[in-house]
Amino acid sequence: MERDVMIKLLEQGHVSIPAVFLDYYDALGIDEKDMMLLLHIHRFIQQGHTFPTPEQLAQKMTLTVNTCQEAIGRLLKRGVLRLEQKEDDNGLMYEKYSLGPFYDKVFAYLEAEQAPEKNKSDLDAGELYRLFENEFGRPLSPMEGETLAMWVDQDHYTYPLMRAALREAVISGKLNLRYIDRILFEWQKNGIKTPEEADAFSEKFRQKQRGKGTAEQPAQPYPNYNWLEAD
Repeated sequence: MERDVMIKLLEQGHVSIPAVFLDYYDALGIDEKDMMLLLHIHRFIQQGHTFPTPEQLAQKMTLTVNTCQEAIGRLLKRGVLRLEQKEDDNGLMYEKYSLGPFYDKVFAYLEAEQAPEKNKSDLDAGELYRLFENEFGRPLSPMEGETLAMWVDQDHYTYPLMRAALREAVISGKLNLRYIDRILFEWQKNGIKTPEEADAFSEKFRQKQRGKGTAEQPAQPYPNYNWLEAD
């Protein structure tokens, strides 16, 4: 019986995992659970099953079907997994997953490593996305993801400044993108370009609030500034 089981296991074959999966997933802002899901998708693709369902993936993991579905959505939204439509020899359309976008991002990361002067936007975007999700305690919605992209592409906010604005919102206890957008707008309007300048600018407002305290109602030691009411 043990011999038969071993033969069946060997007949299942081997899976070749590119080292780039293990070396660069963290740099692209992918956590371990999502990376394991990518590895399972990679395994299915290698075995000729290019469109595994959330149910099939959940059977290979400790995740629920819904959690697998959400993770697939995250990976598609982050641009490390792509869903493609193909046509077979009989003219019938079918869907398949592609890991090409993951390799593209790894290539961009390696390019940035070899040329430090180039823009490391893919790396910074992954880190920023993960940081916002960690602080919000949930995945970002597609609209929130678009807002982050607009801050970079249209408003030209730098990644260090966006991280500083997120920290300011956490301090103020107003964790939403509308509030963070106003912080960034105020900083830009006042010529703030670095996190250090932003810290000094914010501290001036806090000092004003400290001065508003009375003997009956002393100011808080670290008062919040409402950026939505800025002049």
